[in-house]
Amino acid sequence: MNHDRQPEPRRRRARRPVPRAGLLGSEPELITHHAHNGTEPDEPPTVPIVRQRAGGPPRRPRPLTAQDLRRRRWRRVRRIAYVAAGLFFVVPGIAFALTYLAVDVPSPETIAQAQGQAVTYLFSDGTEMGKDVPTGGNRQILAPNQIPDVVKKAVIATEDASFETNSGFDVGGILRAAYNQVTGGSGGGSTISQQYIKNASGDDDPTLTRKWVELAKSFKMNQTYEKADIITAYLNIIYFGRGSYGIQAAAQAYFGKDAGQLDYSQAALLAGLIQQPGRSENTAVATSRWTTALDRMLKNGYLTPAQRAAAKFPTPIPLRESKQAGALNPFLKKQVKAELAAQGIDEKQYYSGGFQVFTTIDPQAQQSAEKAVAEGMDGQTDDRILNALVAVDPKTGGVLAYYGGEAIVKGPNGEDLAGRDWADEAHNPGSSMKPFDLAAFLKLGRGLDARFDGTSPRTFPGVDLPIRNAGDSSSCSQACTVSEAMQRSTNTVFYDMVLNVTKPAGVAEAAREAGIRTKDNGGRSELFTGDNNISIGGGGTQVTPSDMASAYATFAAGGVQRDRHFVQKVTNANGETAYEAKLRSADAFADNDSQKSAQIAGNVTAALAPVIQFSRLTCPNGHECAGKTGTQQHTPQNDEPASAANANSQTWMVGYTPSVSAAVWVGSDGDKALRGPGGAPLFGSTLAGPIWDRFMQLYLADRPAERFDRVAAISSPQDRVQVQPPQQQQQQRDQRDSVQFGDGGNRQQNDQLDRIREFQQRLQELQDQQRGRRRP
Repeated sequence: MNHDRQPEPRRRRARRPVPRAGLLGSEPELITHHAHNGTEPDEPPTVPIVRQRAGGPPRRPRPLTAQDLRRRRWRRVRRIAYVAAGLFFVVPGIAFALTYLAVDVPSPETIAQAQGQAVTYLFSDGTEMGKDVPTGGNRQILAPNQIPDVVKKAVIATEDASFETNSGFDVGGILRAAYNQVTGGSGGGSTISQQYIKNASGDDDPTLTRKWVELAKSFKMNQTYEKADIITAYLNIIYFGRGSYGIQAAAQAYFGKDAGQLDYSQAALLAGLIQQPGRSENTAVATSRWTTALDRMLKNGYLTPAQRAAAKFPTPIPLRESKQAGALNPFLKKQVKAELAAQGIDEKQYYSGGFQVFTTIDPQAQQSAEKAVAEGMDGQTDDRILNALVAVDPKTGGVLAYYGGEAIVKGPNGEDLAGRDWADEAHNPGSSMKPFDLAAFLKLGRGLDARFDGTSPRTFPGVDLPIRNAGDSSSCSQACTVSEAMQRSTNTVFYDMVLNVTKPAGVAEAAREAGIRTKDNGGRSELFTGDNNISIGGGGTQVTPSDMASAYATFAAGGVQRDRHFVQKVTNANGETAYEAKLRSADAFADNDSQKSAQIAGNVTAALAPVIQFSRLTCPNGHECAGKTGTQQHTPQNDEPASAANANSQTWMVGYTPSVSAAVWVGSDGDKALRGPGGAPLFGSTLAGPIWDRFMQLYLADRPAERFDRVAAISSPQDRVQVQPPQQQQQQRDQRDSVQFGDGGNRQQNDQLDRIREFQQRLQELQDQQRGRRRP
């Protein structure tokens, strides 16, 4: 052993740093440590960890006590409770708040625009004509003060007794509804606010999402609006049955009165029907619902025991009467809607504004038209005969009466079918087209004293078949004046006139200027100029009764053409004017020359005035009338008897006074051989004429007398004939009459000519008087 060797120095074993927290654990981390951010382990040790001393035996942890176990258990319970509270209260609360902020409560006006409101039609005197109800039903928005309290109370008691105090939903009602669904019971928990939201949205899906949004909207509605506004909004849109949405429509449908006139018994029935509107015609169901409503009104203090005991079931008006009370002529509705669409009020806007349409229809004129047609058709046996009547005011262009035929007709198997509007269907006008031939002739400076060959038959160059007059009474001499040809309706004269003087285009122009609307100008009529048949209203020329009435109205108005229209103005739900007709007028037959246009129209009237008497028609006492009949002959088919060649398919009478122009059409759908009683053929003067006559008598009865304005006769030097000595004139007349009429014919013809000359002379004299001049 080397004792000199020094012992190595003893190394000091490095000591581990003592945690600042002491012996109970390691030093905590900074802000991210679990103990400081609340995310310590789910099972932290309940016994302190004792560090083992260096070189000493290990220490065993202290066992858990019962108190430690209880603490652990309650810690778990508390955590579960916190989670449950978050799931059932905090999270739904946040979600509800977000939904509340996101949703909007629709106003009744918005709903009405989306769902559609009935459009009310009024006659020209302001009385109601009927309602155009949209597909979804009848609606009319009322203000809170227009709904009586008894109605509001009846609905509140029946539908939502806690309405005055709830916040848009009833927790108790929701729980009851949930219980009923689980147990198979019946009954919902919706408040009036919730029902309003459901009906407003149109969403009735049984989903939690829909119900959740509904609750949020209901709550928001009650925070936004007063209770009076909420119940009013509800009553304006809820469905009551009979196609009626809203209390006003329901009051009309069930009791024929306004909502403001309902008593408590009627209000109770309507309130009760809200739950079962589809069974409104079941008397037992209706009575049960009425009883329930009254009992709940009594329970809520809205009725006295005496009132409840005295209540009697309010029997509604019959369903058929309910539907007919507001029935609207479908043909008239079609015309109005088309007119409004042309002015920018389309189908969507039409049902969205709660509009009132003030029409031009005169109730007396409409009633007279329907009565005249019914009387005229009485006794007719040919079921193929159709008819239409349209009357127009020459002073405004407004339609006074509109009858397009039956709205409902029978099909081949006896089924009900929608009828066609024959007043808006184009037909061959026949001789009622001749006034436009004359207008075109007068525009060229020619006059009523011009002469043409009025014999029959006549052949014309380039025309395959000869032109014939309709019988001896329609034929005239070889020197027939235009005025006499109009009275007799001489086809050969007017065919000659158009073919060789005015040309077909001239007639079409005059007809358009008078107011006939062709297909290329938004109308339905057709003025065919490809041949000369337009002169006598045949071939491809077809005109609607509406156009005929308005075109003849231009003659009645002294050559002033005014657009035919059905609407005076339209107001919205707030009474504001949404549209008003602008009455446009123009000098029809001479641009910017009203005197010339009036002179042409006046000469046409002078030619048409004698036609009334010649056609065995009359004019109301004190009134002056003018007009023209028309007939379109049937074209016989190979399988028809020979007598079919004498039958007619279309007949007309169009005539006017200064205050009304009326067109009557009686004809067939297509070219059919129509027959009157006993098989006699129809003519314009035999059925259409008497209907026109009866309408004028009914409508103008007790109205002030009226006369046409007098104008100067139009005459051209080439139409004037040399005045011959009376003896020579008489000899020529006798020779002509012996050839044309035989014995006795000269007197009849001379009488007719004398009346025409007297009429024309009277017109000239009156015109001269107006100008301050006297004829010698």
